[in-house]
Amino acid sequence: MKTSWRSASLVATAAGVLALTTGCGQDNVTTPSSAAQNVGATAPAGVGSVTSPSTGAGNGYGADGSQASGSPAAVAPAGELSVASNPDLGKVLTDSSGLTLYRFDSDTAKPPKSNCDGACATTWPPVPADDASAGAGIDKALLGEVTRTDGTKQLTVGGWPVYRYAKDVNAGDVNGQGVGGKWFATAPDGKKATLADLPGLSVRKDAKLGDIIVDKNGMTVYRFIKDKAWPKSVSNCTGDCLAKWPAVAEVATNDTKGIQKKGLMGFTRPDTGQKQMTVNCWPIYTFSGDAKAGDTNGQGVGGTWYAVSPEGKLVGAPGA
Repeated sequence: MKTSWRSASLVATAAGVLALTTGCGQDNVTTPSSAAQNVGATAPAGVGSVTSPSTGAGNGYGADGSQASGSPAAVAPAGELSVASNPDLGKVLTDSSGLTLYRFDSDTAKPPKSNCDGACATTWPPVPADDASAGAGIDKALLGEVTRTDGTKQLTVGGWPVYRYAKDVNAGDVNGQGVGGKWFATAPDGKKATLADLPGLSVRKDAKLGDIIVDKNGMTVYRFIKDKAWPKSVSNCTGDCLAKWPAVAEVATNDTKGIQKKGLMGFTRPDTGQKQMTVNCWPIYTFSGDAKAGDTNGQGVGGTWYAVSPEGKLVGAPGA
C-alpha cells in the first residue's frame, strides 16, 4: 500500500498587529473586590467528566476506560472506505459500515505516528490497514499504514492514523467530534472534516451567554479576573493553573473575525517564553475541562474565570 502525504506551510503574520493596536488598558476593567482569591485551577466536581456520548473525558483523549456495550467500533477490517455528508462537518470519511473515522491532534502525519495506546486505544480503536480500500471520492494514493507499538498495522489517510470511536454505535454517528479538543472527524483527504475553516479567533453565539469568542477549534475562550491589562498585559495564571487553563497562542490580527481590533495583540509570558494572545489587552485562555467545541464548563469557575465578549469584556461576571 503506497503512502503519500501533503505538506502545509504556515505563514505567521505579525505586522498588522502592531499597526491596528493602540495602547493597552485604556478601557481597563477593575477587578471586582469580591473576586475569589483562588486561581480556579480546579473545576467544580464533574466538569470535564464523561456525562454523555459526546463529551468525553477531560484527559485529552476522552478515554474513560470503558467501551460501549456491543459497540461495533472494536477492531474490525475497514473494508471499502466511503464519503458521508454531515450537515455540520461536510464530507466525512467512514468505513464500510458507515462508522466515522477520526484523527488525533497528538499524532503526526509526517512521519506517520500514533500516540494513542492503552486506555486511549480502547476508547479509540485503531482502524486496521488490512483490507482497506478507497471507495468513490477517495484518492487511493492517500491511503497508507503505520506500524503501531504492538506491531499491528494501522490505516493512515493523508499520513494521519485513523480511528473509530467506541461510543459511535450507528452509521453516521459523530459523537467523537471535538472530544478533548484533540479528536476530529476525518475528511476524505485526511484533514479535519469541516464545512469551513474557522479563523484563529472568531465569535460564536451561545444560547446562554450570547456572543463569545472561540479559538480555531471552536473551543470557548476565557479571561481570568486576576490578570492585568494596564500598564501592560500580565497573566497571573501560572504553574498548575496554566495546565488547567492553557494560554491561547498569538494569532495574527487578519486571522480573526468579528472581534474588536483595539488591543488585539500578543505578549511574551515571562514564565514560559510563550507568546500569548490578548483581546483588548487582556490575556485569554481555553479550559481543559471543555471536552468539545461549544462547551462552556469554565464559565464562572472559582468566581474568577469567564467567557469573553468580542470587545474583550467578561461575560456574565458580577459587576461586569
